[in-house]
Amino acid sequence: MTALVGISLQPDREYLERLASVIHDEAEYVEVAPETLWTTADDGALVPNGYWREFSRFRRETGMPFVAHGVGLSLGTVDPADAARLDAWLARIADDHREFDFGWYTDHLGAAILDGRAITLPVPLPMTDASAAVVRDRLIALQAVVPDVGFENAVFYFLFGRPLDEPDFFRRILTRPRMHLLLDLHNVFTMARNFGFDADLYLERVDLSRVVEIHLSGGSQSDPKWLPSGATMRLDSHDAAVPEEVWGLFERIAPRCANLRGVTVERIEGTVGDDDPPLIREELVRAKRTLRG
Repeated sequence: MTALVGISLQPDREYLERLASVIHDEAEYVEVAPETLWTTADDGALVPNGYWREFSRFRRETGMPFVAHGVGLSLGTVDPADAARLDAWLARIADDHREFDFGWYTDHLGAAILDGRAITLPVPLPMTDASAAVVRDRLIALQAVVPDVGFENAVFYFLFGRPLDEPDFFRRILTRPRMHLLLDLHNVFTMARNFGFDADLYLERVDLSRVVEIHLSGGSQSDPKWLPSGATMRLDSHDAAVPEEVWGLFERIAPRCANLRGVTVERIEGTVGDDDPPLIREELVRAKRTLRG
């Protein structure tokens, strides 16, 4: 099966208008973050917002496949008090899946809910068997809703352990059928830059048979004013072209991912200017050319 090439579909009017022809002409599927398509009703229920309805109409009109990449399921949360929130999210995801028929559902590896509070970025997990079991149990719960599930290797700015031990941690999580890895190559590139390891060596340790999807994106450097030392770090900001180093990783890795089903070019809302649509179009074309020769 040849992997499809898609693009992230952002709930942002300017993004959708500027990339309309690119999405129509070049995307073979779209990826959405379901919780960005919800709002909270007065009674606390999670209900669809206007973009949910717009994307539903887009799917009916185009027949384009959808996949889901969440940003806040919080696969690493261990607090028993989070059970009610998790149940509500899974119920909402089930309704979304009935509407969009997600090919697979992934979320970020880490904990995005701590002590009942949603935090801006997921924090890393200790790379222990206990943490692996927590993530696996949440993926099992998600599989009751969407059969194919997984997590994305995240960008962290600190770790509980060594970066090159992450692939073994992934293996200890992904032990069941239809559990997958979303391999974000810009995240690998960013972590390698910030922590000083070899990205290719990291990827040699990843079980590539578990990779269902690859993300391609760009980023930027942090502001030197953020740290007293003036040092900068690579940011996973999804606001620029895919770097050539990431294209190189993709060209070397994609042929080795035997179960790859999708490659997503990512941008986020507020980052697509007037000059960007031709660039993003070429990124989609280049991804197809790399996959298919």
